[in-house]
Amino acid sequence: MKASEIRSMSAEELQSKLVELKKDLFMLRMQHATNHLDNPVKISAVRRDIARVKTVIREKELEA
Repeated sequence: MKASEIRSMSAEELQSKLVELKKDLFMLRMQHATNHLDNPVKISAVRRDIARVKTVIREKELEA
């Protein structure tokens, strides 16, 4: 997910996206623990997406 896509979202969309990404990260960690994860790089990609979303949320808070 690109930063420009994230910045175009509203605050409510960002919060829902953050919850969704955290659920995805949890599921990926569970799959990794049980050796069912095909691509472990997905974990770091989701973590980066979470960081991007949190950064944009914080930027919007500081603007207001």
